[in-house]
Amino acid sequence: MTAAAPGNVTIRDIARAAGVSAGTISRALKNEPGLTESTRQMVLSTARDLGYDFCKLRPKRLRRLTFLLHRQHNTASSSPFYSPVLHGAEEACRRQGIVLSFMAVGPADGLADQLRIHAPDAIVCAGFFEPELLTALRGTGKPIVLIDMKLRGYSSVNPDNMMGGYLATKHLIDRGRERVGFICGSLSHYSIRERARGYRQALYEAQILADPRLEASLPDGVDLETGAWEATESLLALPKPPDALFCYNDSAALVAMRCCLARGLKVPHDIAIVGFDDISTAVLGHRPLTTLRINKKELGAMGVELLLASRTGDVEEKISPVELVVRASTVC
Repeated sequence: MTAAAPGNVTIRDIARAAGVSAGTISRALKNEPGLTESTRQMVLSTARDLGYDFCKLRPKRLRRLTFLLHRQHNTASSSPFYSPVLHGAEEACRRQGIVLSFMAVGPADGLADQLRIHAPDAIVCAGFFEPELLTALRGTGKPIVLIDMKLRGYSSVNPDNMMGGYLATKHLIDRGRERVGFICGSLSHYSIRERARGYRQALYEAQILADPRLEASLPDGVDLETGAWEATESLLALPKPPDALFCYNDSAALVAMRCCLARGLKVPHDIAIVGFDDISTAVLGHRPLTTLRINKKELGAMGVELLLASRTGDVEEKISPVELVVRASTVC
């Protein structure tokens, strides 16, 4: 039998060479369920050896999407941010006729079995995920987009975190504050690292020497409320405490404000405070909170749009702008 010329290889040619049915070849090439991973890899290897033109494959229409949220974000303090992101993705899916399902997952949750039940065509991951968990997700062969996280090799949608950190800190410096403290979450989170980078960039441009004593991270193993309170107390206990605080998110900023008030400080007279995210409760504190506004629903919609626009495996990164919203926590 004459071998097919490279570029003219058909599914039937691959089926004959692999010794399986044409239907199995089709499911493997389109990454559809119902095959073992070893069979799928064998088919892909045979197709590559024969010179199959993978561009012949028509992208499968996206019908089912699963929105994954790490369990660490499925909390009362994180919900004001991620709930609007989910709603934005849900609205985008509704417009496109896509069925959206939701899962809160952790590293030990039997992810493959749970995903099999949802049977998604693609996956959106919101917030921080361990690299090992993302590797397991990539092993499913489904297109993946990250929201509020960035990792090499993955398409992603993020707010302009660095610019937000810069604007927050510059605003405090422009208000005449000389000792701007930073309350920080875990730097394993891409968004927090970028906000910290913006904070230091604003100090640098103002020719203010960054003082590591003015940076306080939330202790490991505690909830946000406890951690933000302890971090604020540690800064207020310094011989020269800060006269302003930039907090990595609004939930931490609201805790910091309560801690400062409990210590007899006046906001913003004695200490000015800026948060990040503009969650719904940002206006409900003792002083409405100056913050960086993120269009959270747009983040969710952009994640869905990125999956629909790029089904070829190309990596794309999109940035959503942020806006400084000045309120009474920094301006009398």
